[in-house]
This record gives sequence, C-alpha cells and structure tokens, in this order.
Amino acid sequence: MILRLFALLSLILLPAAHAAPPVNMMEATVPMKAVRLGAHSYFVQGLPGAASSENQGFMSNAGFVVTRDGVVVFDALASPPLAEKLVGLIRKVTRQPIRRVIVSHYHADHFYGLQIFKALGAEIWAHRAAEGATRSEGAAARLAQRKEVLFPWVDEHTRLLEADRFLEGDTDFEMGGLHFALRHVGPAHSSEDMAMLVREDRVLYAGDLVFRGRVPFVGDADSRAWIAALDKLIALKPRVLIPGHGAPSRVPRSDLVFTRDYLQFLRARMGQAARDLVPFDEAYEQTDWSKYRSMPAFDEANRVNAYNQYLRLEQEGAGE
Repeated sequence: MILRLFALLSLILLPAAHAAPPVNMMEATVPMKAVRLGAHSYFVQGLPGAASSENQGFMSNAGFVVTRDGVVVFDALASPPLAEKLVGLIRKVTRQPIRRVIVSHYHADHFYGLQIFKALGAEIWAHRAAEGATRSEGAAARLAQRKEVLFPWVDEHTRLLEADRFLEGDTDFEMGGLHFALRHVGPAHSSEDMAMLVREDRVLYAGDLVFRGRVPFVGDADSRAWIAALDKLIALKPRVLIPGHGAPSRVPRSDLVFTRDYLQFLRARMGQAARDLVPFDEAYEQTDWSKYRSMPAFDEANRVNAYNQYLRLEQEGAGE
C-alpha cells in the first residue's frame, strides 16, 4: 500500500519535475567573451543591431574591474539572463565578491540585468538625474515593448531596479588599491550619463556618449552639453576607451573628437538653417553629408538626428 501511494505521488509530481524552468531563468545562449584591456579591466562586447530575439538583447557593452577587495561592474546589460552570463565570465576571472555596479544611464539595454547583481549583494550607483526613471510611464512602456521583443529573456519576472546610491556629480573612490573616477557627463545621450575611468589602467568606460565607428543616435539630446561632455572625457587622456556599443578604441582621442565634430557639424548646419528660417527638408537636402554618409547607421540615425536638433535649436533661439 505504501509503495502504491508512493508511485501515485510520483506520477502526480512528475510533470512539475520535468516542466520547463521558469522563463526568467532561461539561459542566454548568445556568444559572450570577457576581453582584458588593462591589468585589471575587462569588457564584453554586444552584437551589432537593435535588440531582437536573434541577439537576445545583447547589443550593448558592459565591463568589470577586478581589485583585491572586490569587483566593480560597469552596466548590467539588457536582461537578467545576460547578466547571469556576465557573472559567469567574472567568476572565471576571479572569486572576489561583486561589490558595486555603476549604471552609465537608465536605458533598457544597460540596466535590465541589475536584479542579478543585487541578489549577489552588490550596491548599485547611478547619477541623481536617474532617480525615478524606473517609475515613469516611458519606463513601463519600454518594459512592455521589451517583453514582446525579447521574451523569454525579458518577462514578468524582470524587475526595474533603481540605484541604492544616487551621486550628485563627479565622484572618486578607491577599492582594493585601484582608483576610480566617475564623471557625470550628462545631459547628453541621457540626463544621467556617467563615465568611469580606472586610473591605474587608464581605461575609460564611456557608456553611450561615444558610438564608435558609426553615426551616433543623438535624437533630441542636448548636443551643446554633449559636446562639453566629450571635451571632459578628452581631458582624462585615456589609453583605451570602451564605448556603450561597438569595439574598444586604442586611439580614444580620435574617436572622441570624431563624435564631437559630428555634433558640432550638426549644430552648425541645422542652427544656421533655423536662423535663416529655411524649412528642414530643404536644409537637409542642401547639407553636404559626404563625410558621414558611408558610415554605419547613417540612414537610420542621421535624418532623425538632424530633424530633432533643428527643432531644439529653434527652441534655443537658433543656438550658437
């Protein structure tokens, strides 16, 4: 009788035991590799293109720095499974605890993995301008969109976490003998943009302030402030620059200057058109874009950039 009851209980429990794992535990299967760019500094490079089921949302970069007292992570990637995969790579390098995560900005591809690091006891830092970003209507709409595009890697179990500590501005700190310079470089790509320099390695994690090798997405960002932010990063004189998207740069000044010059060109041409009351379509067609036309993302980003900056410069009183 006891054996019969046990067998019956086994049949009842069998479906649950063999059920698919919770969707929030779905493993990310995209390739991800930790690349060492300094004595202590590493990064992982996202795949090209927009977030999709094909790349599982892995289209942005993240990094980590190993000190003798713990690990500092820069950005948490676009989903909990991607963050889990990043933690696995960190564990192949060191058993040191992950103590801190610096969020460059609160766009979905950079912070949706925070809950994984939080569960490991890491403290989340971001700039004060990001406070409340997870509770906005825009954040809710973006999460709904990502659940559709990136299911099952982003699902109902994905939580949008705010920072444990909001920074008021530039902040320097030391951990395990290494010195970190956090620099507020917004409003630019976002209001809360943060960059991080590892002084001993001279490795700069720049977030989305630099889109290397492609036309950046500027949208309606404050291009004047963005230009000032790039000057701030140029002054840090990094040896290696890790952008928010794309390959690292070993000639960071050139890439920083390129992005700055593009923004200046955009402001100059659209600002002049706004001052002269030239309609946007006419101004766009009359502008010589030949320096940028062959670059990746020109067709997707440039006209949008120009139009939004034209409108912004009108509102600024035609800028310059």
